[in-house]
Amino acid sequence: MSSDSRSELFRRYEGNPILTAADWPSTVNAVFNPGVATLQGETVLLARVEDRTGLSHLAVASSADGLTNWLVDHGRALLPDLESHAERFGIEDARITQVGDEYLIVYTGYSRDGALVALASTRDFRAYDRRGVIMPPEDKDAALFPRRFDDRWALIHRPVSASPRHAAHIWLSWSPDLRHWGDHRILLRAREGGWWDAHKVGLCAPPLATPEGWLLLYHGVHTTAAGSIYRLGLALLDTERPDRVLARSTEWLFGPDTEYERIGDVDQVVFSCGWQLLDDGDTIRIYYGAADTSICVATASQSALLGWLARHSG
Repeated sequence: MSSDSRSELFRRYEGNPILTAADWPSTVNAVFNPGVATLQGETVLLARVEDRTGLSHLAVASSADGLTNWLVDHGRALLPDLESHAERFGIEDARITQVGDEYLIVYTGYSRDGALVALASTRDFRAYDRRGVIMPPEDKDAALFPRRFDDRWALIHRPVSASPRHAAHIWLSWSPDLRHWGDHRILLRAREGGWWDAHKVGLCAPPLATPEGWLLLYHGVHTTAAGSIYRLGLALLDTERPDRVLARSTEWLFGPDTEYERIGDVDQVVFSCGWQLLDDGDTIRIYYGAADTSICVATASQSALLGWLARHSG
């Protein structure tokens, strides 16, 4: 098997799925698409939990080793404000960026007018400071960089045109205060035709700082006669100028393969909202939702991912 093999780059944990609806203390339909953070030496997942009502909220599951013995604590959940316009139909898909001792949580709220991007912050995943809507509908798949650039924050997000004929691209926007956003520009365009990432692309995990630049994990949607397939690819941004794309993978890197990824509430989906660089400085854990039903994890080498991207960029 060659060193370019996708199966060698991403190694699925043999204990997958690591969390399912059966692990929850209450009756729920599915748990998936978690954001991830490290707090006091523990791995914390902020998972999307879809109730049997069809609405979602964000719940905390923690583990000492990030793989086993997960503790689900309903008292630490981030619940939607169902009386508000912005979160009337639930919240989902958190991306977590740590800045100092504060965790900035960018998540999707569902309003009467569609999906939007909202921001909250926490220091302990118990008390949350809601900072409100930062991108109006229709918008989602958003995350912040963990540092400012010339005193401005940068946000990656994915607006969607009201016209079904228009593709959905990944955008970059800037803010001096995390409230007022401008200088909007397309960062990664969806490809056209038969490409694996044609028509729709979106950010997965928050940008990861590497020696070569900001590494992005993004999803592409390929539409077939049997339905859509969600797969993951990579891109690399300039360290000081994140609006400059240095590399983008021509091939998808990680896609639905196992039964738990191919069959579920939404078949043929792997979707990640968080990854974690371990203490050795090279091992990355990717936490992802499988078939919109369960939570799984895979590991990869940062240096191997960068090397693969260099060979498969275009």
